Amino acid sequence: MTGKAGRAILMTGKKDEQRDRNRAILRKTDFHVVLIALVTAVFEVLGMSLAGVYTAQDFGAQALILAAVIVPVGIVTSLVLPRFLPLDPLIMALTNFLCAVGIVTLSTVSPSRGFRQVMFYMIGLLLMVCMAMVVSRVKKIRGLTMLLMVLGIGALLLPLLFGEWNYGAKNWISLPLIGSFQPSELAKIAVIFSLAYYFSSHRTFFQMLPALVFAALCLVLLMLQRDLGTALIYYLTTVAVFYIACGNVLLTAAGLGGGVAAAILGYRMFAHVKVRVAMWKNPWSDPTGYGYQIVQGLFAIGSGGLFGMGLGQGTPGKIPAYYNDFIYAVICEQFGQIFAVLLIVVYLVLFVRGIDVSMHSRHSVVMLLGCGTVFLLAVQTFMITAGVIKLIPLTGVTMPFLSYGGSSLISCLTMTGILHGAYARMREDIREDVLLKTVGRRKY
Repeated sequence: MTGKAGRAILMTGKKDEQRDRNRAILRKTDFHVVLIALVTAVFEVLGMSLAGVYTAQDFGAQALILAAVIVPVGIVTSLVLPRFLPLDPLIMALTNFLCAVGIVTLSTVSPSRGFRQVMFYMIGLLLMVCMAMVVSRVKKIRGLTMLLMVLGIGALLLPLLFGEWNYGAKNWISLPLIGSFQPSELAKIAVIFSLAYYFSSHRTFFQMLPALVFAALCLVLLMLQRDLGTALIYYLTTVAVFYIACGNVLLTAAGLGGGVAAAILGYRMFAHVKVRVAMWKNPWSDPTGYGYQIVQGLFAIGSGGLFGMGLGQGTPGKIPAYYNDFIYAVICEQFGQIFAVLLIVVYLVLFVRGIDVSMHSRHSVVMLLGCGTVFLLAVQTFMITAGVIKLIPLTGVTMPFLSYGGSSLISCLTMTGILHGAYARMREDIREDVLLKTVGRRKY
């Protein structure tokens, strides 16, 4: 076979495979993704309309404008962009639904925060697409990983130098034109990339050491900020990715044991941790003081019942930090406990899909990137949800995609881009298989 004939066969194979790929994407989006996208659009239209009714009169027109913006964006990103960009339609549709719930809820209880959340949502989508392009197309991430590690350490130093103490922690800074900002949210991306890079291509303990040292340094800086909730997320993610990479049960168990010891040490060292544990055990011992937030959150969950009091109803303003730490309690009050449980199901489907996409990747670094992202988001979701319903002590972390805040939403959407990139790499592997089979059949 001449070189020209071989290239012709390859080009024909690529065209056939591209057509098959487009048909496969269309089949995927024809049912479940389209259904989720339509449900999200209807939810946004009805929710923003009610938000305009139940809030200040001057927000009515603004609510309709926001609906006119986010509805097309949700449909386009779920149904159109996956045909041209490395995006998983199902992950995109589920993410859009979660963001829609957060935007609608915030627009009802705090119109100004709802408006800003839409802005953060748009920025997050842009960065998500950029991250998906990076993961899907960049073959070597060493340089990017090094850069992110340096930026991550620098970001975690900012609160120690310029931050202010708030609720027992010093993990926020204020920037001109941006407002409050939590650097540890964006440093999560650096942690995931460092773990994936060093654990994928370096299998011995000492070769993995740079990532472990970086994670340990991040933990030290978070401990100095007294941001123990985020430190716990970092730690558990490191242990999980380490186990996935090497499967060493003894070292993983030792890491978990070290985490338990660190938790006990933190309890003894920090007074606000002792208060949180005490209020978790019995918030009624101080219902108007330290236990006020938990008590009001439980009242909101109970008053919502199974079907909720209705959008815009209830008294979410009585809950301190209702717009970020306790957004789940507000959702329970307004939408009901059945909707709140279904929301957790949406999270589970998103995480299962992310794991499925990641584990099907043939590239170990992409697999670890995806698994680390899913595990981090899952642990964070569990910690805040369990804390709100008093299953575990409060940790002060945000609920992914729902809580108000630019640093949180942008970080979560950017990390979701890693899953989209893993999906694109998986599709690329399938294309290569189809192409090889096509060339093999035509050759013989």
